[in-house]
Amino acid sequence: MMVDQAFVGNLRSTGRMIRQVLFSTFKLLLIACAAAAGHTSSAALLLTWVAGLLASFVGVDLLTRGGARRLVGAPDFQLLHILRRKVVDHYALDVAVQAPSVIMPYLVLVLLSPTTNAAFVALWMLVSMASLIPAAMATVLFPVIRACPKQSRHDVLVSVTASLLFSLVCAVIVFTYSQQILAVFNPAYPEIAGSSLRFLGFSLLGSTLKFHACTLARLGDRMRKASRWFALGGLLELCFVVAGAKLGGLQGLVLGWTLAVSIEGACAALILAFAVKLDSAAGPAQHERPTESPLQT
Repeated sequence: MMVDQAFVGNLRSTGRMIRQVLFSTFKLLLIACAAAAGHTSSAALLLTWVAGLLASFVGVDLLTRGGARRLVGAPDFQLLHILRRKVVDHYALDVAVQAPSVIMPYLVLVLLSPTTNAAFVALWMLVSMASLIPAAMATVLFPVIRACPKQSRHDVLVSVTASLLFSLVCAVIVFTYSQQILAVFNPAYPEIAGSSLRFLGFSLLGSTLKFHACTLARLGDRMRKASRWFALGGLLELCFVVAGAKLGGLQGLVLGWTLAVSIEGACAALILAFAVKLDSAAGPAQHERPTESPLQT
């Protein structure tokens, strides 16, 4: 994971993609070999995972001609001590943003039933995978703006627009084909969930705006303040989910989650619009100070 983030931070996402593809390939091959040899214990499975990680690192290093090795160096403990507060602030922001989505399947299990949770998790997993695209766009936006602050407004607009369009397409697909998608995992899932999960994809729109607002907070070095607001937003999500499940079962839970995330997304959209407007108004000043951008302040 650290190597992947280092690739992104150095604007070399191709290296990250190569490593992840190699890891997936090696891991599946090693699992197949272990199963064929009769090694099916949990320890054997863990060893295939570790071996896959090592093999993928070696593979990406060879394919990038030492690119992976150049990311590894002796730790600078003095620098780590200086940046300790920023590290904690970044971590607090990550936890505040990601915690509600991690808790969601557990809430479905507790509030509804294991059977309902099985159907929910199948579609939740796909929606979570789809959210990786706008999350990746927002993550890459940070080093891109730091590298070229003069184009920050354009970069933000491109990233937000592309991410929202992708999220909208995914939302429409989930809305239209939710039952067919569930049937792929288990023929009984459509009967269990019915059409209750069809609105789940629309939560991607709010999540996309949240991801980009999170990036703006990192650019402005306001992670600690932003983490408090995201924590309040996470609490809103969980409260809406619990209330929705109590009032309307699975469909109420999904609607509660989608509504809460949409409210957060609307707030994030206002922040993004204000930042972009501020950046546009400061256009002449950018020519005098090309290394800074209002999005970073």
